[in-house]
This record gives sequence, C-alpha cells and structure tokens, in this order.
Amino acid sequence: MTRRIFITVAEVSGDKHAAQLIRELRELDPHIMIEGLGGPEMEEAGAVIHRNTVLKAAMGWRGLLRAIEVYKLLKWTGAYFDANRPDLWIGVDSPSMNFHFARLAHDRGVPTLQYVAPQLWAWALWRMKKLRRWVDQVACILPFEEKFFGDHGVHASFVGHPLFDELPPRLVKPPGERFPNRPPVIGLLAGSRKSEAQANFPGMLSCARQIRHAFPAAVFLAPTTPATHPIVTGLLADDRCAAALDVEVGLNRFDEMVPRCDLCLTVSGTATLHVASFNVPMIVVYRVSKTAWNLAGRWLVPTRTIALVNVLAKDARTGDVRSRDGHIVPEFMPWSDAGEAGDLALEMLENPEKLAAQREKLHGLIASLDQPGASRKVAAMALEMIRRSGSRSPGIVP
Repeated sequence: MTRRIFITVAEVSGDKHAAQLIRELRELDPHIMIEGLGGPEMEEAGAVIHRNTVLKAAMGWRGLLRAIEVYKLLKWTGAYFDANRPDLWIGVDSPSMNFHFARLAHDRGVPTLQYVAPQLWAWALWRMKKLRRWVDQVACILPFEEKFFGDHGVHASFVGHPLFDELPPRLVKPPGERFPNRPPVIGLLAGSRKSEAQANFPGMLSCARQIRHAFPAAVFLAPTTPATHPIVTGLLADDRCAAALDVEVGLNRFDEMVPRCDLCLTVSGTATLHVASFNVPMIVVYRVSKTAWNLAGRWLVPTRTIALVNVLAKDARTGDVRSRDGHIVPEFMPWSDAGEAGDLALEMLENPEKLAAQREKLHGLIASLDQPGASRKVAAMALEMIRRSGSRSPGIVP
C-alpha cells in the first residue's frame, strides 16, 4: 500500500525547505504520496497542495488575525485525517501554527516530525511541554539545539541547515570591480512575509536616502518574494522620494542580486544566514512596536542576540546568546530609529576596512556550517519513522 506523508508549512522559507525535502523523499521512495498545506514550491516538487498557506504568512498582531484561517484549516485537516489517515505528519518551521497540527496528528495516532526546531532557547521555554507531548522527533538545523532539546527530554537530532541544500552549486563572485573602486551596491532585504515588508521597507528606504546623500551614485537592489513583491513595489510607487533612489526590484532574484551587494540592510531571520553564505556584510533590523516590546517583548525574549549569524557565532565560541558582546554583524531589535541604522551604514561604507573585517568573520562562520545534506537526512528520518511505527493508511477516500 502506498505510504502517505502530510506536510504543513506557513511561509515562503518553509515552502522552500519542504520542497527540497519532498524531492529527497521521492528519490528515496518514488511511490510515496506527499500532500499537505503549503505553497507553490511544494507543489512544483510533486506534492498535492490542498490549501495555499504561504502567501498570507504574518507575524505580530497581523499574525493574530490569521488565527481564524488556521482554525478553519485545523477543522478541515482533522476531518481529512479521519477519512485519510496519513503515515506521518511533518511540520516545517512555523511552530505557532504547527504546534496545533502536531497535536491534531498526535491525537489521531499519527507519528509526528517537526523539521526546524522552535527557538525555545530564545523565548517561550514554557512551550517545551507541548513539544515533548505532541512531537515524536525534532530535526534541528542549528548545531547546539540537539543537546538543548535532549536535555529537556525531547527526541532531537541535528541534521544541518537546509539552506546549504538550496544554494547555487557554486558561489561565484560577480565579475568586475568592487566597492570602493566603484559606487556601492546596497541590498534592501525586507523579508519573505507581507507584514515584514510593510513594517521594515519604509525604514530601509529612509536609510537608502541617507546613503544616496553621501554616495550619489549608490545602487539599490531589493529582491522580493511573491508575498512581498506587491508591498515593495507599492511602497516605492507611493513614496514621492523613492523615484530618485531608482531601486531595482527583483522577484525571486535573491541569489542573483545579493552577491552583487557590498552591504545589505536585512530583516532578522534565515535571510541573515543566506546573505552570509554569499560573504556579504550586513546590518540586521527588525521593526517592532516600542510599546509592545516594553510591555512584553523584553520579558518574553531573554536572549539579547537575535540575528541568526550572531547566535551561531556565539554558540561556536561560548554557547551564550544572552549578551550583545562579540556580535559578528550589528543588529537593531527592536528597530525604531531608521537614522541610527543609516548612520552605521555610512560609517561602514566610509571605512571599507570594516566591511572587509565583517566579510572575513562571515567567511569563517559559513565555512564551519556549509555541510549540505540536511534534506536527505530528514527524508531518511521520516521513512524510518514510518517503518518503525508500522502504520499504514486505509487509503484515500474519493
């Protein structure tokens, strides 16, 4: 009988990671059926997508507005599992959504695998009880997480970061002269979610105007995703001063545009590791309401290191992510003053040796992490979980 895996994702990066996993699963078992809730990349990789859950990805109060949609998805998925019980459920990233699906699957006796561990080491440690109860196996993508979750009674294995499965085979430097022998090229990376772009891109444009004032020939690049493209282009069209910046916007052109950059302004998240993999210096920002941060954020987030590249660098040295000492890249979280980030960008551009120093540190960090194979390891883990459980679905009900 055909084995069936149901995968749920909630955002663009999860869709990309899941798609790579699907390709590996189909290579290991060409007859396996894969379905779920996801996006276009999963569908292109061969999965049956019942609902698109990627384009509306959001965080913060906008994420709360999505709760109604998630409730409807859970209700539909529960009924679907009752009629078409899968052999395995896999949640990719997005724990705020996937915890609910893990419980749904667990309550129906379906083995559960979470790919990309929730960052409980950074905040909301109280959710560890839910993870232990509802998730049978966690596939960790950061080196220190296996021990962290293991110490808390969670079955966890480090598999590597899927980013290194998805990067182009060779990271070749673009030909031609580089800054400071030509005008600087600045990347404006507003994230993969609609809400991230809405919150952060206006501030990035403000920084760009500061840079253009000091470097009149500066070039600005803004790679986008399907979710953020209309937001970025709309903000550029509405900003009366943006036309003078002449920002080049590129849909799904991250891997083409970022290597051309001398410095990137980027939101926090996987994007920081992606930029680092191209050895491009960066300043990390993430706009959060000052009121929300002072009332709740500073108490819920004990770590003072937010950017993923800084977290990984600190773990490699001391394992301490609770201080700001020794950051590889500067980060502003919460980000409320665009001028502060703009001033720092100018300082780095006016002192190219600072760009070179960060580039050297990023190269060393990536060299220690660049080990492709995460997707294949998770695919093998998934098939082994199905084998061990001995479960078989009753077949698909028309």
